[in-house]
Amino acid sequence: MTSPIPGTPKIRTTPAEGSDVSLYERLREDIVSAMRAKDELTRDTLRMVVASIKRKEIDDNRPLTEEEVLAVVRSAVKTRKDSLGQFTKAGRTDLAEKEESEINVLAGYLPKQLDEAETRALIARLVEETGAASAADPGRVMKALMAGHKGLVDGKLAQIVLGELLS
Repeated sequence: MTSPIPGTPKIRTTPAEGSDVSLYERLREDIVSAMRAKDELTRDTLRMVVASIKRKEIDDNRPLTEEEVLAVVRSAVKTRKDSLGQFTKAGRTDLAEKEESEINVLAGYLPKQLDEAETRALIARLVEETGAASAADPGRVMKALMAGHKGLVDGKLAQIVLGELLS
């Protein structure tokens, strides 16, 4: 159990061992836990994500798969990171702090990303496997990287590392 804000009650953000509860159900359960704990930040953040999931289900006219729900959560984190950068650049620390707190809430629902050293090692291996040799070949490596490791590797970091290795 973790809580993004010190002093607030802890809310479960990872499934119990052997649990087969879907991510969507975890989000909904954690909204209820946040309401009981009077954790408005977590409640509101998760409500926005669940609303995005429902909107996508309505658009697609079918229930989303676990991977699609995870993609919606990733998209919400990415949107908040973009907003965080904009607010920081504009000097709006109050809004930047709120976005950062929301990112921390949502990060508990995402799989752990590889750190820089692990990413470098993985990309170096993929460069060898794909035979990429010049700055004109990053597409082949990125395709292989995202096919097997989507969500585990930060795309921007991967681009930087790949540029260094192929230059």
